[in-house]
Amino acid sequence: MCVCRWRVHRLLGTSTSSAPSFVILAKNASRQKLLRFLERIPLSKKRSIRNFTILVVDDEKNTREGLRWALENSDTYVLTASNGIEALELLREHPVDLVITDLRMPELDGLELLRRIKAERPEVSVIILTGHGTVENAVDAMKEGAVDYLLKPVNLDELQMRVERVRQQKSLERENLDLRERVDQLYAFENIVGRSPAMLEVFEKVRLVAPTRANVLIYGESGTGKELIANAIHQNSPRRNKPFVKVNCGALPLTLLESELFGHEKGAFTGAINTRRGRFELADGGTLFLDEISETAPEFQVKLLRVLQEGEFERVGGTQTIKVDVRIIAATNKRLDELVRQGKFREDLYYRLKVVEIDLPPLRERPEDIPLLVEYFLEEFSRYYGKPKPRVHPAVLTALQNYHWPGNVRQLRNVLEGAFVMAAGEITLKHLPPEIHSEQSKDNYVRLPLTSSLEDAERLLIQAALTYNQGNRAKTARQLGIGRKTLYRKMTQYGIE
Repeated sequence: MCVCRWRVHRLLGTSTSSAPSFVILAKNASRQKLLRFLERIPLSKKRSIRNFTILVVDDEKNTREGLRWALENSDTYVLTASNGIEALELLREHPVDLVITDLRMPELDGLELLRRIKAERPEVSVIILTGHGTVENAVDAMKEGAVDYLLKPVNLDELQMRVERVRQQKSLERENLDLRERVDQLYAFENIVGRSPAMLEVFEKVRLVAPTRANVLIYGESGTGKELIANAIHQNSPRRNKPFVKVNCGALPLTLLESELFGHEKGAFTGAINTRRGRFELADGGTLFLDEISETAPEFQVKLLRVLQEGEFERVGGTQTIKVDVRIIAATNKRLDELVRQGKFREDLYYRLKVVEIDLPPLRERPEDIPLLVEYFLEEFSRYYGKPKPRVHPAVLTALQNYHWPGNVRQLRNVLEGAFVMAAGEITLKHLPPEIHSEQSKDNYVRLPLTSSLEDAERLLIQAALTYNQGNRAKTARQLGIGRKTLYRKMTQYGIE
């Protein structure tokens, strides 16, 4: 094969003192035929082969072609446009993932193009190319939703690193979307995210128990999502069009809890100026969710047991027997079997409630779910606050996966909301509470799920060591007992920046 070599740094106008990079161009007839054939393939079919599409927008042809040859590979397809108007037309016709655009262009400059993209295709990421004299405009572009900017002349290694970061983010978004679609198809669960073995087991139990009349007892620490699981069971049951009523049993004293659940007649007690229906009546035909069931008093447990056995009760202060058809889902963060042994919970009620048990794992036992949860919550905050979703630095994910999360998913959500509000473009360690990003140095170990592969373990260990050493690769290599070249090779292998 006859080949010639083109210096990419000349095409891009970079300094001749930089190390030359080369692109190999085959000149034989068969390659030219192949290229002409590929040009006739619709982009939708190319996307079945190439998973990432970049649109390069620049009024200088050499820059466009140089970037195309530098970035295009077996997994990446690169489109080019000479101005903003042409770029918008291509965006309307093709599934573009990333736009790399010059800031200064005739007709439609890069900043206005960015605004149009965010209005028409908000899911598309944008990287701005700018000269030294327009850095302030590039900062403005970041505020408008650009994910990054680079100074001209372009450093190809730096550009490829930024593109790879966007690619990884898009890959995570697609993975999350695919997972949500698969879960929705199988279970139609709302607001529940997880792919760990423990959560998949929970999903399977919910799928099996939802269509039945069986009472369910959900165990889980505070913040693990017990109410979400209860609601998922209800929404996937034949009772889905009937009420889902919830009561926190631990938040009310005995007298108020009885009135809340069973209702009361007028004059039943001081302040009962009207007859009031209770939660059991309101939930008739549907589902009643009793949270913190372990905090109920023995006197209440007797009355609850009667409703479960007979399906009937009387309001407080009343004599009329009321019949209801209610499915009970109870939840607790304490083991009821232990409370039964201690004489603090009725054994007969315990067996009535635990027809099916579901154990929700704490977040610290499923760190592999954290990247998906991060992606899910940031998308939620982006919609709520009307702000672009920020990037997440890899060190942040490492810190989040290594933290012990006493407040579980609820705590993670609150931490991410605070980081989202404070971050501008990228969430870094400084946006996390000190107890989270200092956890690794304090504990000096990395938490790994037992289901981790050796590759996952090695990747997490390298990420944790880099975070511990604040990105210093020499210190990281020494700490891990490997050479720098080995560390660089491993970082490239696992896509660690």
